[in-house]
Amino acid sequence: MIRNWLDIQPAPEYSITITEKTGFMTDVIRSQLWYRGDAAELSQFFGQLNLGTNSFWSSVPENEKIRKIHSGLPAIIADTLSYIVYSDMDDIKVTGDKAKADFENISEHIDFTELTGKAIVTALVDGDGAFKISVDTELSDTPIVEFIGADKVEYSFVRGLLNEVIFHSVHYAGSKRFHLEEHYGKGYIESRLYDDNGHEVGLDNVPCLAQIPPRTEFEGDYIMAVPLKFFSSRKYPNRGKSIFDGGKSDCFDALDEVISQWWDAIRAGRVKQYIPESMIPRDPANGKLKAPNQFGNSYISIDPPLSAEGAAPKIEVVQPDIKYEAFVASYTNCLLMCLQGLVSPATLGIDVGKMSSADAQREKKDVTGNTRNTITTALEKALPQLVSAVLMTYDNMQGKAPETYEVTVDFGEYGAPDFDSRVETVGKASTYGIMSVKTQVEELWGSSKEEDWKAAEVKRIMQEKGLTEGEPTAVGDEFA
Repeated sequence: MIRNWLDIQPAPEYSITITEKTGFMTDVIRSQLWYRGDAAELSQFFGQLNLGTNSFWSSVPENEKIRKIHSGLPAIIADTLSYIVYSDMDDIKVTGDKAKADFENISEHIDFTELTGKAIVTALVDGDGAFKISVDTELSDTPIVEFIGADKVEYSFVRGLLNEVIFHSVHYAGSKRFHLEEHYGKGYIESRLYDDNGHEVGLDNVPCLAQIPPRTEFEGDYIMAVPLKFFSSRKYPNRGKSIFDGGKSDCFDALDEVISQWWDAIRAGRVKQYIPESMIPRDPANGKLKAPNQFGNSYISIDPPLSAEGAAPKIEVVQPDIKYEAFVASYTNCLLMCLQGLVSPATLGIDVGKMSSADAQREKKDVTGNTRNTITTALEKALPQLVSAVLMTYDNMQGKAPETYEVTVDFGEYGAPDFDSRVETVGKASTYGIMSVKTQVEELWGSSKEEDWKAAEVKRIMQEKGLTEGEPTAVGDEFA
């Protein structure tokens, strides 16, 4: 007897080929142009990408009457995120008296807060970048620190570990153009110069590079460069992701299209006057019709002649009906798509009056707070590495063996309550006797006061209350 069994044949696998429209450098340039916010540059860039008519900036020709307007939102997002991070950065703490003295000397030449702010903006826009430490005794007696964006830096990894940070720069000698690669590795820096044909040439071909040795070695097992990225790219391995990638570029394009159409409709919807020729003023000198003056016209009532149909001519005022509600709805939706996952409207000062206060505060903390936490987490790792590398380089400049340094960087709490709210909260905790005096002072003043001042304040309060060290206060304790 023959039985039939269910026989399932597996589906064949298909070979699929996908052609990317843009590469890494093109994506970086696109993000930089969004941040620059120049409408003419955006039009030129997207017009050369051959994206067809899908993009507003690439499909609208220059000779059309529509005015292409850029919102400037990308720059506002990046600058705002940078500000709310570096403005809350506490002092960089270095362990050890010698290290503190060296760091104070270095800080006189390097503003780490300003450097951090620039680095945040560049890394958010480009996707990543790296702090570059260099030595030039003719310019400074301390190490020089710059932040280089993703378009001028690349990384070499070996089995997932950083091996080299490679910086790129362009130099000219007369009319000749040269490309310099600086390979920053552990304990060495290699400089390689290439001509326009990609052939390696001597550094002396460029006068300003003639004094640089091809290879410089230094003491210490560290790299004089520290990479920085906040989001990882799935498209480009070991590279960062710009906040303008992942479809945000299309959202900004759509927002600019809505704004441009809105303003074009307003321009087309201006009030129009239809004035009979017999009622238009004439020039007394030559009898020609005069253009009406919108600000200085005065009319005298007269008996107008009748038309052929027996009706008296009259001035007609016509204004098209513009659907403002539809434009506002489109603008709001596009705006929310641009901000989604990055920052809340309230953070940018956009009206959220229609939302309840609780919802607005929750959204502000969840969206902006999450993005801020991602940035601060990366900085709390990168900045100590940077300061440690700078101090080790400073040791090398002084002819000393590089030491190991302990550096910490902390950031304040985002959306922290104001002073009055903290006083009320700490006061309630003190009333119930669940918080020590030292904790009360720390919660109330935080990093706004020096440690010596806070210690003296704790001692003063405890003396006034007649308490022993570490004992919590409660209402009535001073009368016990």
